[in-house]
Amino acid sequence: MTEIVPVSGPELVTYADELAALLVETVETGSSVGFLAPLDRGAAACWWRERAASVEAGSLQVWIARDGERIAGTVGLVRAPLPNARHRAEVTKLMIRPSARGRGLGRALLEAVEHSAAEDGVTLLVLDTESGSAAERLYRSAGWTECGSVPDYAGDPAGVLKPTTFYYKAVAAGEPARAQAASPSTSL
Repeated sequence: MTEIVPVSGPELVTYADELAALLVETVETGSSVGFLAPLDRGAAACWWRERAASVEAGSLQVWIARDGERIAGTVGLVRAPLPNARHRAEVTKLMIRPSARGRGLGRALLEAVEHSAAEDGVTLLVLDTESGSAAERLYRSAGWTECGSVPDYAGDPAGVLKPTTFYYKAVAAGEPARAQAASPSTSL
C-alpha cells in the first residue's frame, strides 16, 4: 500500500538522501525536472536539504509517496510570494520512480496537492513540463488545461533545449479535490 504524506522541513532533511536517489533516477531516465545528467547524488541531497527552510517558512510544501519503506514519488507546491498572487501556486518536481509508474501514483500526488491547495484557499494552480513527455498525458487526463508552449525553454537531462508546455487548473477554495483526499494522508 502506498501512502502520501506531507513532510515538514526537518523531515525533508531526514529524507534528503532517499529523495536524492529518486531525483538522480528520474534524471537518469531522461525526465526533465531542472537538472542535467549525470547528477551527483550528494549534490541532489544538498538540493533537497536546501528546500527545508522554505518548507518551514510555508512557501513550499512537499509530499512524499511511501511504498513500504521506500519513497516511490514526490511532488511540491510553491506558493506565490506577492500579495496580488496569493490565490495561485505552482506544482513542481512531480517525480515517480520508474518501477512505480503506471499505477496511478502521479495522479494521486496531483490530487493531494490540489486538495491541500484548495483547503489553503488557493484557487489556481500552474505547472510546466517538457512538451511531448509522458507527464503531459498525465496532466491532460487529470483535467489540467494547456495554455501554451515555449520553444527551447529548458534543457533536457542531456542539455538539449526542448519546448515546454504550460498548464493551469482551477480548484475550488475550501473544497477537496476528491472525497478520499479529506485527510493529510492518502493511501492507494
